[in-house]
Amino acid sequence: MDHSNYVIDELISAKSIAARVEGLAKEIALHFSNTDKLIVIGMLRGSFVFIADLVRELDLPVEVDFLEVSSYGDGMESSREVRILKDLRGEIGGRDVLIVEDIVDTGHTLAHVVDYLNTRGPARLETCALLDKPSRREVKVRATWTGFEIPDEFVVGYGIDYAQRNRNLAYIGAVKFIQD
Repeated sequence: MDHSNYVIDELISAKSIAARVEGLAKEIALHFSNTDKLIVIGMLRGSFVFIADLVRELDLPVEVDFLEVSSYGDGMESSREVRILKDLRGEIGGRDVLIVEDIVDTGHTLAHVVDYLNTRGPARLETCALLDKPSRREVKVRATWTGFEIPDEFVVGYGIDYAQRNRNLAYIGAVKFIQD
């Protein structure tokens, strides 16, 4: 099938995303209210828009760092092989940490990253995912906070891409391929 011919149907509006990010930030700030500084770790590249909006809403002192992992390449299916492409710059030992992920699909990436970062001895390690596709889960993992549960559809927008396209959409859209 030629995957270059597709349309995008809006699944979650920009307004709904903004309202949910604000709500998530309040829940996270309440949970970490006694921290001296929260280290927010964005999973590149899909979470960059989400993390920017989320940290601006957090009423806490925060430090932002990034971890780049890959399990997709340019495809639509996870390879289930998680590779660390860019590691953290800062130390997280004894610190409060929040991992921010764009989407939890099979669960392999989030489970791998949680295990990987737990070896560094954070005081608390929690997770926040914008999107969750529980119907695709292959690994027992669940984000502490989730923005939206979505059906098993391939999505783009708000930082999430398909072959490095559509990250700049303000909404989350479902990709529908057109048969030639």
